[in-house]
Amino acid sequence: MPSPHKTTSATPDRPVVSPTRRDEVAAAGSELIGGPVGRWARLGGGAVTPVRVVALVTIGMFALGMVQKLPCYNWAWFRGTSSQYTHACYSDIPHLFIGRGFADGLIPYFDRLGGDMEYLEYPVLTGLFMQVASWLTLPFDGDLQYREQMYWMVNAGMLMACAAVLAVCVARTHRDRPWDALLVALAPAFALTATINWDLLALALTAAAMLLWSRGRALAFGVLLGLATAAKFYPFLLLGPLLLLCWRAWKWREFGAAVLGTAASWLAVNVPVMLLAPEGWKKFYTFSQDRGIDFGSFWLVITQRTGANITPEAVNTYASVLMALACLGIAALTLTAPRRPRFAQLAFLVIAAFILTNKVYSPQYVLWLIPLAALARPRWRDFLIWQACEVMYFTGIWMYLAYTTSGNKQGLPTEGYQFAILLHLAGTLFLCAMVVRDILMPERDGVRRDGTDDPSGGVLDRAEDVFVLGRAAHPPQHAAHAVQGPRVEWGAVRE
Repeated sequence: MPSPHKTTSATPDRPVVSPTRRDEVAAAGSELIGGPVGRWARLGGGAVTPVRVVALVTIGMFALGMVQKLPCYNWAWFRGTSSQYTHACYSDIPHLFIGRGFADGLIPYFDRLGGDMEYLEYPVLTGLFMQVASWLTLPFDGDLQYREQMYWMVNAGMLMACAAVLAVCVARTHRDRPWDALLVALAPAFALTATINWDLLALALTAAAMLLWSRGRALAFGVLLGLATAAKFYPFLLLGPLLLLCWRAWKWREFGAAVLGTAASWLAVNVPVMLLAPEGWKKFYTFSQDRGIDFGSFWLVITQRTGANITPEAVNTYASVLMALACLGIAALTLTAPRRPRFAQLAFLVIAAFILTNKVYSPQYVLWLIPLAALARPRWRDFLIWQACEVMYFTGIWMYLAYTTSGNKQGLPTEGYQFAILLHLAGTLFLCAMVVRDILMPERDGVRRDGTDDPSGGVLDRAEDVFVLGRAAHPPQHAAHAVQGPRVEWGAVRE
């Protein structure tokens, strides 16, 4: 029987949380548009709703990111190698239009490519996205350069739609906190990296899946998560945090529905290609295994500083062990925390652990973390510190590539690039530390300050703990009255 003190964390009569009233940095930044929201302001009324504002700002920032790519769009992609690096406007999209056979009308996974890459090395749903963009480019007839430009432009339009879906889903996941999605919309790294690759497809599907989970629709969550995994591997990792949280709350039926939906939709997308083009289908998985140490990872710093030759097999083993240890730490944190962590917090920690331990940390991988960071730690100061580190790394990698590819060695030397790597790893670790602190001290969690529990948790929101360990299983004696009395509202302000 529900507790008489239990209230829904997202009810129609709850006011929308304004960050300018609670966040000093947001309040200071709001001076550019007239200052913080007034006491009697009506938020969310009329045609200008928070979700619409977030969507429009996202599209605007995406367009600015496209403008930043103009030097490459006009000439740098097509005239030498280093120019696209010195202008920091590189994108995989136009290069793979030729390199993966789309310019020649080849079908991904079915038609063999020339050169070292025999088949497309992307998951099936991303390959379909690339192919659809190629079909939409067919009406634009002209020389090869013009077709490359149009292919990038068509992909940019499709990715912009994904960005808008992503922003809307993040804004609606925490019903009372839609303005937190401005962290996604205004993230500098989002604008800079949005059109480097096709990651936004998986991000949009993952954000939609998390929105459905927050509404208690476990099966639909699983279906969308499976589609996201068919576009990029990393969304599959969200089932790990969900397992731990459902274990603690004993929500096995919902977790089972999520796993079933994930498996069903992933198989529905992959099995046809798996059966009809097995060699092309498995290229993504073999490429991921055979790929060596690459840009952005701490493994690259180790090999460059020591001169060690770490084989792909060895680094796969080392990275897997480190990831397993990180997951064990997250599991211990989940089951021993004084209050069950929020889903977005654990999702952020798991994806961050995967990126930090991986043998490659491409500049666009920051996109995976931005929406999760906005939900897990909606504090503008911490978010902007992290983004500053990422922008410096974004500049650093292109200046390093300019240094290594230009004959006059103009750019960032190896030592400078190693510092840029360590800086963006430190920025990610800093944000992880802030999230862990919020888990250990839930009264300091900004989302829980007004007494809410887990607005992105769906069936986990305000659910009772069933399986806990350590301190969570043995609360301090001075807190024993809370077990007998009303339910504790974390962060609630006393009247």
